Amino acid sequence: MRRWGLPVAVLVGLVAIWQVLAASGALADLLGLEPFLVPSPAEIADALWTERSLLAENAWVTLREVVLGFACAVVAGIAAALLMHLSETARLAFYPLIVGSQSVPIPAIAPILIVLFGFGIGPKLAIVALIAFFPLAINAFAGLRSVDPEAEKMMRSLDASRLDLLWRLEAPAALPYVFTGAKIAVAISVIGAVFGEWVGSDSGLGHQILIDNANLQTARMFAAVAVLSAISLGLFALLALAERRLVTWR
Repeated sequence: MRRWGLPVAVLVGLVAIWQVLAASGALADLLGLEPFLVPSPAEIADALWTERSLLAENAWVTLREVVLGFACAVVAGIAAALLMHLSETARLAFYPLIVGSQSVPIPAIAPILIVLFGFGIGPKLAIVALIAFFPLAINAFAGLRSVDPEAEKMMRSLDASRLDLLWRLEAPAALPYVFTGAKIAVAISVIGAVFGEWVGSDSGLGHQILIDNANLQTARMFAAVAVLSAISLGLFALLALAERRLVTWR
């Protein structure tokens, strides 16, 4: 109850305050906006229900981009971590570049990818993968290097091969780190998908938010944001559940 009750109580309290301020017009006055630009939670809930078909259709597009892009990032991130772990030359060559890649803002790359690859799903997957790659690669690499030296020494004394060390010792040690990076990556992957849809798309929740913003459909716009949050939380929860099932020793 303490783990889930307190966050739920805080959320309910904030929503209740929002409802009272928005319904009374105090929130619009405080922000200096017209009342129809500041929807209440009740209006957003109504938009979620009445526009459920439209939101569900666009949510499926965004969810597909997030899942596929995240899967690409998992494969690329773990492969890069393994390569840097197994080869000192690869680590010296690629680690600074991976860290330095975070200095390039993804919103600046997104238009270039759209120009190069068009308005299909490819650029969106690339943007999601680029955003999710860094936490996965860095955490997996840190996990592979976190092995207890005494355990490695014992394995070598038992004539373990390099593959045995990787499979039986280093991979299990890295698994909690991989899940930590994956939970961070999947949460920000939704942001990547929205960036891609903002730059060039004719569907998806990011595209729907742009349309609603232009048409001043603020309640439906907030409803789309709520669906995006639900997607992010749902994927995070699935990874947390998988972690509890697979990393039983933690």
